[in-house]
Amino acid sequence: MTSFSEIIDTISPNGDAHVPQDWQQGRTTYGGLSAALCVAGALRMLPDLPPLRSAQFTFIGPAAGALRIAPSILRKGKNSVFVGVDLHAESGLATRAILSFAAARASSLHYRAHRAPSVPPPEACAGFFAGGTPPRFAAQFDMRRAGSHAPLSSAAEPDLLIWFRHRDPAARHGLVALIALADALPPAAFSMFAAPAPISTITWSIDILDADAAYGDTGEGWHLMQSLGDHIADGYTSQGMTVWNEDFLPVLAARQMVAIFV
Repeated sequence: MTSFSEIIDTISPNGDAHVPQDWQQGRTTYGGLSAALCVAGALRMLPDLPPLRSAQFTFIGPAAGALRIAPSILRKGKNSVFVGVDLHAESGLATRAILSFAAARASSLHYRAHRAPSVPPPEACAGFFAGGTPPRFAAQFDMRRAGSHAPLSSAAEPDLLIWFRHRDPAARHGLVALIALADALPPAAFSMFAAPAPISTITWSIDILDADAAYGDTGEGWHLMQSLGDHIADGYTSQGMTVWNEDFLPVLAARQMVAIFV
């Protein structure tokens, strides 16, 4: 397998990148990697950016093989920088991202609503895809079911809970690796499926809750994610996701719209 760190390290100074087939999801690149390439390209080609605070990704067309990352500054203020990134494939525009970077500011207010559920440690949890056939890109991640519903279990509610990390030890720390990891879980509606069926992410929006934790060291690289579906109709599902690090500190919150073909 081509490791995540190898792909990121080989991004050229002008934004050329290549994604091999072992990172594909169907006929396109795994969405988390497409998003991570957008962020990595922005950080590499636009120096001295403050920490990333929020990002929106729209997956427009298939991304595979030779890719080109094209970031541009949309607006630069006193504390914030808004960056647009287009990820181009040979067939045309594949992903469009809006990245919001902003420096920390002094504030007297502190509140955390994202409390981690009580779960066993990763080593006590079984593989998430145990007994099933995972998508090709999933081999890049170590994924353990931490509770809630099992995948493909005809569950009554869309709810998934896992421990996961990169198998690549060099990709277990830092912001870009976190973004590539945070999309690895299938939609929460997957727990309601009775059998495998195609899915396709349309949009993905993330908020970085703790920049120090997102950019910094995370021990053994494990993160806990809970994904909760809140609406499924007309072949689409909407969901919210939260990611905690090994110390159960909330690091990232996200929302996603996914097309489901079941």
